[in-house]
Amino acid sequence: MTDLNAKIAAKLEDLRGMLQADGGDLELIDIENKVVHVRLRGACGCCPHATMTLKSGIERVLREEIDPEIVVERVM
Repeated sequence: MTDLNAKIAAKLEDLRGMLQADGGDLELIDIENKVVHVRLRGACGCCPHATMTLKSGIERVLREEIDPEIVVERVM
């Protein structure tokens, strides 16, 4: 695992707590270059705001704190 991937995985683990507090969860599926593939679970998996959670929440945090070129994509 590269240093970038390790930082992404660690930050996603931190962010899981917020999702779990709302009855949801996040599973890291894969990281290819700077594209992060995740699966939303629980309440987040069927939430109509899931895309906003990914882009305005998770992706924004990863870009601000790790690398501005990171893209988060949802795996169904």
